[in-house]
Amino acid sequence: MIRYSITTILLLLAAFVVQQFLPAFTGMHHSRILLVQLVFLCCAVTVGQPTMLLLAFIGGFFWDAQCALGPHGGDPSVYTQQVENLRFGYSVLLFGGMGFLMQGIQPLFKQGKWQFSALLSGIAVFLYLAAEYAIISFVRGGFFLNRPTLLQMLFTSLLTMLFSPLLFWLLFRIAGACDHSINPEAGRNRRRRAF
Repeated sequence: MIRYSITTILLLLAAFVVQQFLPAFTGMHHSRILLVQLVFLCCAVTVGQPTMLLLAFIGGFFWDAQCALGPHGGDPSVYTQQVENLRFGYSVLLFGGMGFLMQGIQPLFKQGKWQFSALLSGIAVFLYLAAEYAIISFVRGGFFLNRPTLLQMLFTSLLTMLFSPLLFWLLFRIAGACDHSINPEAGRNRRRRAF
């Protein structure tokens, strides 16, 4: 259990590195694959609540460190008016919310029905993006959701969800190497059917 938890933390940290090299799909409204969120969501359904909360803290902290830090409002020579910025740490709460959503479907995952978790990962990414957009709009003082922004959120969620089966396959392999069962009820059901 400890080895698997440490491995999921390392996998999340590796996702931050790989995320830097993933391009935006310009033909799909500049949508992108949110690998960090996907790794967190897939790991969140395979671990216990304390480990999920640790992953949420690490993921949210480093996501804010990567995205929110820097010159306030951008380069002053380009951006003449300062833009209101989100406070550091809001992503920890959003990651935690996504994690609790995935923990709610964990009983199905433990029965071997990982397909529901894959579908929920796309829904969770969309809810994450919608919540982030709502928070940004609130901080800026106005809410206007145009069609390109909505399509960008939808395509980003869909693209991210399409890679979840590959990540679940990887997590099953990692769990096997760590001698850890992430869906024990599915194994028991298979043994019962064999007898």
